[in-house]
Amino acid sequence: MNIGEIARRAGVSRSTVSYALTGKRPVSEETKRRIQAVIDELGYRPNASARALKEGRTRTIGLVIPPASQRLTDMQLGFVASVVDAAARADLDVLLSPSGGEHDRSFERVVTGRRVDGVILMEIRLEDDRVARLQQLGLPFVGIGRTRHPEDMSWVDVDYETLIAKCVHHLADLGHRQLALVNRSAELVAAGYGPGHRAQSGFDRAIAERGLRGVRVCCADDAQAGQSCLEQLLTEHPGLTAIATINEAAVSGMYRGLAEAGLSVPGDFSIAGVAARHWAENLHPPLTAADVPADELGARAVELLIQRVADPGTPQHHLLVAPPISLRGSTGPARPRD
Repeated sequence: MNIGEIARRAGVSRSTVSYALTGKRPVSEETKRRIQAVIDELGYRPNASARALKEGRTRTIGLVIPPASQRLTDMQLGFVASVVDAAARADLDVLLSPSGGEHDRSFERVVTGRRVDGVILMEIRLEDDRVARLQQLGLPFVGIGRTRHPEDMSWVDVDYETLIAKCVHHLADLGHRQLALVNRSAELVAAGYGPGHRAQSGFDRAIAERGLRGVRVCCADDAQAGQSCLEQLLTEHPGLTAIATINEAAVSGMYRGLAEAGLSVPGDFSIAGVAARHWAENLHPPLTAADVPADELGARAVELLIQRVADPGTPQHHLLVAPPISLRGSTGPARPRD
């Protein structure tokens, strides 16, 4: 139960409930009694950590997102939405700040200008200057993603290494012997993008375990790049029958490239990956994928940040999830092409 539900039942605004609980502004005795009656009925107890953050300096948390010049993927948008929603439930505002390249000045203004009480970082690199900077400043933060040595920070993350390995094993079980990993962009991977490197590790490990032939390629985050990447793969690797990918934004282009090559999915070619569930379900055919629980991870990141702001000495917490692969319509038995 949260403040929004109390406000709805008492017929007042969320801020009125907040003022009644904290005493920061006057509230009429009649309104207080109405709010208290609802609280007693529901058995509500204000979360101590959330209250401590709410009564802090700004009541605002920063969410550091990829550069504004890049189109956010459905998965990234899911994380943004989940953080904003979870923050709203705790009566907190969210300040979005891009980072990377020319946007680093924006990040610096946010973290040094006393504009936020803490920060949630997205798109973590294995070696991430933003993490080092926040640790230097002593500003509470939580990562959606983790560095190469993540023991000294709190984070939530998807186990891309395990999930891509599971995709490879699923495809191998269907008889596919020659597979490709379609990663995120070469620029991201070269910059040490954590999911990209961990996906490569999982792919290489599973390929070796199953005695398969594998190739790794990078691809920009858009449909046109996905189509171009697919066409190049078919040309250079004529025996290829399946793809594992973490690049959800490129998959529709891969589908288009296969169709133009006269190959059906999954009759002639299979694709499996890691993606946002609603997006995977809306492809034609729906994508076999490990569905990333963005709502759960975003909410947990906010919860961890609230705890760290309320008590900077609280132990670091880590959440690594590996959701099951949802079998849909994009994978099927291998049909040799060579």
